[in-house]
Amino acid sequence: MVVWSRVSSKVAKKSTPKERFYAKGLHFECTGCGACCKLGGGFVYPSLEDVGFAAKHLDLSVNKFTETYMELHKDEYVFKNDGDNCIFYGEKGCTIYEARPTQCRTFPFWKDNLKSQYRWKLIEEECEGVGQGRLFEFAEIEAIKNQTSQTPSGPEPSSLIDNPEE
Repeated sequence: MVVWSRVSSKVAKKSTPKERFYAKGLHFECTGCGACCKLGGGFVYPSLEDVGFAAKHLDLSVNKFTETYMELHKDEYVFKNDGDNCIFYGEKGCTIYEARPTQCRTFPFWKDNLKSQYRWKLIEEECEGVGQGRLFEFAEIEAIKNQTSQTPSGPEPSSLIDNPEE
């Protein structure tokens, strides 16, 4: 009987959800800085749906889009990049912002970024919008992390460039 009590209390502890460091929420606001476009060498892993949206946005067939803007990387199709940035990141920001892939729409609330407070701090050092802006509650973060929601759009890319003619 005593052995059973020890075992059952250990099982109960393991089945209790671990409190996440973001249980009280996290602040984030996209500033359009483009740091997310450069993380991990600028590799973007779009879903088939993402490819379709991007192709339609550029008025291309999926085949033409794939041929022009995608390549194989470690047995997965990715958007081409220049070694540092996604191919769609330009002088004025993301050139397909309205049709950006899920990976981009859910940043910074990626599963890897939310594994620990340490990892979140690393992202905070890369992205000026982390720790700023509105508070995302735990449920919102979980929905974004599980790709049932997305982060709000940042500023229009064109608004980030100074217009010397004005």
